[in-house]
Amino acid sequence: MKIIDKYILKRYLVTFSVMLIMFIPIGITIDVSEKVNKMIEKKIPLTDILVYYGDFTIYFANLLFPIFLFLSIIWFTSKLANNTEIIAILSSGISFGRFLRPFMFGAVIVSIFALLMGFFLVPKASKGFNDFRYENLKNNSKTRETTDVFRQIKKEGKIEENIYVSNYNYLSQTGFNFTFEKFQDNVLVEKVTANRIRYNDVTKRYMLYNYSQRIVGETNDQITSSEKITKEYNFEPDDLTPVVYVAETMTIGQLNAFINKERERGNANINTYLVVFYKKFSLPISAFILTIIAVAVSSMKRRGGMGINLAIGIVIAFTFIFFDKVFGTLAEKSSIPPFLAVWFPNIVFGILAAYLLRNAKR
Repeated sequence: MKIIDKYILKRYLVTFSVMLIMFIPIGITIDVSEKVNKMIEKKIPLTDILVYYGDFTIYFANLLFPIFLFLSIIWFTSKLANNTEIIAILSSGISFGRFLRPFMFGAVIVSIFALLMGFFLVPKASKGFNDFRYENLKNNSKTRETTDVFRQIKKEGKIEENIYVSNYNYLSQTGFNFTFEKFQDNVLVEKVTANRIRYNDVTKRYMLYNYSQRIVGETNDQITSSEKITKEYNFEPDDLTPVVYVAETMTIGQLNAFINKERERGNANINTYLVVFYKKFSLPISAFILTIIAVAVSSMKRRGGMGINLAIGIVIAFTFIFFDKVFGTLAEKSSIPPFLAVWFPNIVFGILAAYLLRNAKR
């Protein structure tokens, strides 16, 4: 690697790091100003608050990663252009493609970092961030409840098992108006009802209250009832929690296994999980696309100086975020294939990057 490569790569990584260091404290300050009254009112321990803001930092950085990266490249490349350093580099016989190489090295480093964060760190941070908010900062605990949950938990040959709860609270791991039905050859053979069902993390079993079991016979039915009973079922609490929240808190391996399980069950919300899965791969790739666009836009010395380049950069960055959010939502709520919806912003901005790069070379 030549001196010019080391120089540009260093500026790339340092500016991106400084951008994160600058903006994350601003985000934390705004968040503290909004929530400090509730934190004091509920007497939340300082250690819990520090853990929350550790999770907040990772969650916030991942959420705004494209904007941070894009603006940092716009910033330092515009400085190179204003100092006529780019003119000097290109005048020495280095082609624009060769000038772009250290930027691509930087994009590789940043994308690998983003990929590993998305696979392992962000899911844990997302769980901690959301748990803290809903347990301590939300006025209404119902925001963590799902209603009218129906799941097929088993389908093997002629046997099919389904469950239903009228609502389920994630924080207390408690469901209400529980129903379990077992069918054989599309005929009901067993039905269980309970006013309340609660999961025990230690025993990995369920406690049912006001339990009633009905086994359907050929001539008569067997009915069993109990005030409280412990049972084991072929489903987990994650099967009943809000779909977006569950997907965001899983590592890549857990999410992939979860998607396969839900696909076998014929879950109608499978697109929601797929959107989260595909975004873990599309976000790192966007680092390359945004790097090319940023260099192409800011490598030319403009009459308005850095301000013009930053204004253009902010518009492009927020347009990218807008496309990403809109098409992600469309994939969850409509029949658009999740893979196409998630990758559509990268495809569109990839074409834009190729066009801008072609003009920049000229």
